[in-house]
Amino acid sequence: MAEQKQYGDRLAVVTVTYSPGKTLARFLDTLDEASTQSPLKVVLADNGSVDGAPEQAAAEREHVQLLVIGENVGYGTAANRGVVQLPDEYGWVVVANPDLEWGPGSLDTLLEAAKRWPRAGAFGPLIREPNGEVYPSARLVPSLGRGIGHALFGKIWPGNPWTKAYRQEDRAVGERPAGWLSGSCLLLRREAFDSIQGFDPRYFMFFEDVDLGDRLGKAGWLNVYVPTAEVMHIGGVSTAKVKPKMLAAHHDSAYRFLADRNPGLVNAPLRLAIKAGLALRLKLETRGATKS
Repeated sequence: MAEQKQYGDRLAVVTVTYSPGKTLARFLDTLDEASTQSPLKVVLADNGSVDGAPEQAAAEREHVQLLVIGENVGYGTAANRGVVQLPDEYGWVVVANPDLEWGPGSLDTLLEAAKRWPRAGAFGPLIREPNGEVYPSARLVPSLGRGIGHALFGKIWPGNPWTKAYRQEDRAVGERPAGWLSGSCLLLRREAFDSIQGFDPRYFMFFEDVDLGDRLGKAGWLNVYVPTAEVMHIGGVSTAKVKPKMLAAHHDSAYRFLADRNPGLVNAPLRLAIKAGLALRLKLETRGATKS
């Protein structure tokens, strides 16, 4: 058995960039107020940006490192590459979207929670939308029943019992374990991240965070929601112009997640039914996106 690597207590931030525009500067500005360890080491794992924003940030800020990947390898793979090249002194890593604005002291609050949860591998803050609404970022792992119910009725009947159970919207806002946490902002214990080999590179985009949280749980780690830490997610900056492609990627990833957890010949008819249902849902959603 390979010897487990020992890491230090320092904190680094890895953000995956893909033409992030002006949001990246705001991400970095507010990050300075999120932790008393500022300035934090920041790695921009760049998936082929063409707007010059990552290069400008790295040139103007000494603590920002640009990791040029040169092509779009997907969110999880890029995050993995950003984490693996960090020196061993960094035992804590934040993986976050570049279109976040950090609340004052938010990272310090997440690190304080980590002391209370020594068996937790991932911590997630409360995430607000730009309009102030709280995004349900701490959810149950989607079982087959919840997953199908949410997929079929989530858009046309938002209050359906499968979606409500999956999104955990009825839970009181308090610090608690969750099935998985939104990958738009995660504090990761690097030891835990290593123990499951990070994000699964088969997920190009979407569900990589669901899969990560599920595998952390199966490996004996907890995913802990810490709503006293707060960030705002602007969302959609890099993907707004490719919505149909993003919808297709979302459905491909949903199928992979459910198919992985229902393997074998006996489940082949079930996988075919899931694929057909998701294909129909994608067709309907793509038609709506094209008209809008």
